[in-house]
Amino acid sequence: MEFTWNEEQQAFRDKLRAFLDAELPADWEAFSQHGPASPALTKFAAEFCRKLADNGMLFPHWPVEHGGQGLDPWHQQILAEVMWEFGEPRGGQYMNVNWIGPTLMRYGTPDQQAHYLPQIANGEMLWCQGFSEPDSGSDLASLRTRAVLEGGHYRVNGQKIWTSYAGLADTCFLLTRTSDDRKRGITILLVPMDTPGITVRQIPSLIGEGDIHEVFFDDVIVPIGQRFGEEGQAWEIIGYSLTNERLGIPRYHLARTALDRAVAMLKDRGDWTGEIVKAEAGRCAALCEGARTANYAIVQKRSEGFGVGPEASSARFATVMAERAVCEFVVEFVPEALADGSPYLKMHHQRGIVAGIASGAAEIQLNIIAGDVLELPREPR
Repeated sequence: MEFTWNEEQQAFRDKLRAFLDAELPADWEAFSQHGPASPALTKFAAEFCRKLADNGMLFPHWPVEHGGQGLDPWHQQILAEVMWEFGEPRGGQYMNVNWIGPTLMRYGTPDQQAHYLPQIANGEMLWCQGFSEPDSGSDLASLRTRAVLEGGHYRVNGQKIWTSYAGLADTCFLLTRTSDDRKRGITILLVPMDTPGITVRQIPSLIGEGDIHEVFFDDVIVPIGQRFGEEGQAWEIIGYSLTNERLGIPRYHLARTALDRAVAMLKDRGDWTGEIVKAEAGRCAALCEGARTANYAIVQKRSEGFGVGPEASSARFATVMAERAVCEFVVEFVPEALADGSPYLKMHHQRGIVAGIASGAAEIQLNIIAGDVLELPREPR
């Protein structure tokens, strides 16, 4: 297997880095340390994403008919790695271009595509995903938020929690229950966040500014034209979307960059001498590269036109292990970085805290691996 980038891929990576070096402000690392959901970075990203779009760097992997350049999944992965290496100056827009947009292309009506895709392509729209609930968490099949069809509209009542970007989002990709069937009873609605009856409350946390929220739906009226797909089709659509989302953030690359920063700090202060610190750094590096290899295997499948299945959970869990190891390494050997010693390492630590929760809890990924990859029998219930 060839582990190096070809000439075209390396040129694409170099072009992205050069653009970011030239366009990001001098105090970028301090400015961006509170994460892509912070109000300040969200405001910055709205303008910056237009610059990226104007220079063909926001969604080059989209099909040409939707305004992209039709580049392959490897270019999409390179784009994601470089953006997260620099602290994700796209803010929440990375979610739009990685999985909201492609999902709209695959399942949206012509009217929905015409309405939403140009706004995403111009960096003008921020989305949130209404998935988790207080009593369902990663078990999406148990969600309770109810959408009742009344003539030409749905009436929605329920609650979502841990919703990223909800306080600043324009539109919610909302999962609702339209029948009592666990999986075939779930329907997706595309709901403007300024619709009457929606209340958003930020949840104070350690992971950044504006990352997570509660969202309440009280007699929210949603026109039937804002249904996404057919009633009961959500489980199929979610499977497609989550596969893209789980590979959308290259956390293994962010973790490896953070590890290299931490090791450089140790060397600068003369503490890169003991066998323990070197062995632990080596273990972290091995986990990062193992996660990278698992993710790259899936990118290769996509580039060859094959569908991606439960192996995405294997790559996801490998990434969680890498993130956790690097976070622990920083806490153990360079704890001052989490105060004011390094805005970049502080940012990574906040992102690492949620690595085992976002896009489905790590325990859920292990269940998928056990059942669908290893085909182990379920425990008696």
